[in-house]
Amino acid sequence: MTNEYKIYLDNNATTKIDHNVLKTMLPYFTEFYANGNSSHLDGLVVKDSVENAIFQIADLIGAQENEIIVTSGATEALNLAIKGLAAASSKKKIITFTTEHKAVLDTCKYIENQGFEVDYSGVKSDGTINVENLKDSVTEETLLVIVMMSNNETGTVHDIKAISEVAHANGALLLCDTTQAIGKIAINAEDLGIDMLTLSAHKFYGPKGIGALYVSNKSRIKLSGQIHGGGQQRNLRSGTLNVPGIIGLGKACEIAKSEMQNDETRIGKLRDYLETELLKIDGTFVNGSVKNRIYNTTNICFPGVWSEQLIIALGNISVSSGSACSSVTSKPSHVLKALGLSDEDALSSIRFSLGRFTTLEEIDFTIKKVTELVHHLTA
Repeated sequence: MTNEYKIYLDNNATTKIDHNVLKTMLPYFTEFYANGNSSHLDGLVVKDSVENAIFQIADLIGAQENEIIVTSGATEALNLAIKGLAAASSKKKIITFTTEHKAVLDTCKYIENQGFEVDYSGVKSDGTINVENLKDSVTEETLLVIVMMSNNETGTVHDIKAISEVAHANGALLLCDTTQAIGKIAINAEDLGIDMLTLSAHKFYGPKGIGALYVSNKSRIKLSGQIHGGGQQRNLRSGTLNVPGIIGLGKACEIAKSEMQNDETRIGKLRDYLETELLKIDGTFVNGSVKNRIYNTTNICFPGVWSEQLIIALGNISVSSGSACSSVTSKPSHVLKALGLSDEDALSSIRFSLGRFTTLEEIDFTIKKVTELVHHLTA
């Protein structure tokens, strides 16, 4: 393997579209291009395909088709869930956590300006949530608890069922951002007690620009639509449906359901091997929980080595210093700071996120290259 060979280890930022997903989508650009809301035969054929795709989405999370609202991605889904619920409720308190994605934190900041009280709760040093502390925070005045299933930077997985039980015991709802978990681990929204759930296709080998919001029928949630127009999707999300995107999301869900176990076994072994070898470098350590995390992610601190410098030096090996949405700044990661890291250690940390197309040869090359560069940069 040469230095010109591209190695992509930034799958938490986005993934390569699965060939079978792309193949399934293509006819909906060129042959079945009618508007699915049209009443003619071409439109009804497309509507049939869309309904099948929505069944595939619902099936992956143990939901019903009428509980799925298609969006442009998880960010829009989170905005619809938070703002839409807030606009239709008399309760004024929301609880979330300091390690959440900016799509949640920034939306909550907006809600604060609308008169809501938002509690940004801290996490333990390994990034997990202290459920006992949460019990003291959730009251009868709490409208919503917002938590991601798996952290995008560290991979830390939270005990969603325990958190939902605390929320429900006080009459609050639970919004779970599954963007980094969907397609990787089995999710049954009803069994976990999730009232609303968000996801994006491009995080698990589907196309960009498409996602979904699950809203539980059982929870009897009232949402106020945030995009107005033609009244599509029960007046909750107006706009002509992105048919190729929906077809792609549905296919990605179908593939994930059949390949999930194989992916976990193979990718998990590669991640463990990469991590074990990189931790042989003096002073290195893993950020976040080692016990409770998603199998494709490791976030490693290389003390004394600026992550930006290492990323540039790695050239065609694509890794990250944190969330893709925040990587344009040189500020330390808010997630790593919430875990108690110093600015220096946070700015010396690299996220490696593996995927379905990662190979052992690529991991061997990455171990060799990272080890050489760290030794050179600390010499």
